[in-house]
Amino acid sequence: MSQPNEDQLPLGPWDAGALATLEAWDRSWADACRTMSTDPWSGKVLPLRMVELVCVATSVACTTLDGAATRRHMRAALAAGASRDELMTIVKMATVMAIHSCSLGAPILLEEAAAAGAALPSHPATPTPACDAMKRLGQWNQAWDPFFALDPAWTDAFMATGAGIYSAGVFTAKETELLSIAFDVSFRHMYAPGTRRHIHGALAAGASVAEIMEVLKLCVAQGVAASNLGVAILAEELARPAHGG
Repeated sequence: MSQPNEDQLPLGPWDAGALATLEAWDRSWADACRTMSTDPWSGKVLPLRMVELVCVATSVACTTLDGAATRRHMRAALAAGASRDELMTIVKMATVMAIHSCSLGAPILLEEAAAAGAALPSHPATPTPACDAMKRLGQWNQAWDPFFALDPAWTDAFMATGAGIYSAGVFTAKETELLSIAFDVSFRHMYAPGTRRHIHGALAAGASVAEIMEVLKLCVAQGVAASNLGVAILAEELARPAHGG
């Protein structure tokens, strides 16, 4: 059986116009990069729906906010059978991942405040039902203790926002963990504690090592965003009269 030629490969993370320009300028490198970056679209490990959902996650994440890629992968995910609720859940997950600012900063704040002899804020006793519920269910993450200590009422408001996303049952436990890995391991975020926790969770939920590796490969594929952006801009600048084009 003959192998597909480069023109039959999927676009995956590529913008068609940027890829065509790159192929005209440097066909050898373009072919090599396209072959590498589109490998997860083969369907050999993850279904196409899940491939595109992971790409939506890495594109719409609050650490990325790549509008063109988000639209491209949402469109492809819908074509592959994803639902509005699935895509909306990913948008919600992409929003609340900003809590890692507190996961990183709150422990440092507590350490530096202690070293400086600075007084911590005092808070009146207030109910924290969302936090209490997560602790009862065994879903509390000790990384949240520092910002809970600094502002328990706000932490409870955040947990009320985030908890419903993961308890809605839109995704299976395995899918949720795979998407969470993508958010945390993305080269635009690289949040190691969350990556380890969600890889552990994915394996416990039945994910294979190959499936997790496929998510990592999809995150690498998003590096193509540099070519999508840079090639288009370079082509425009070369065409400017001032350049002599």
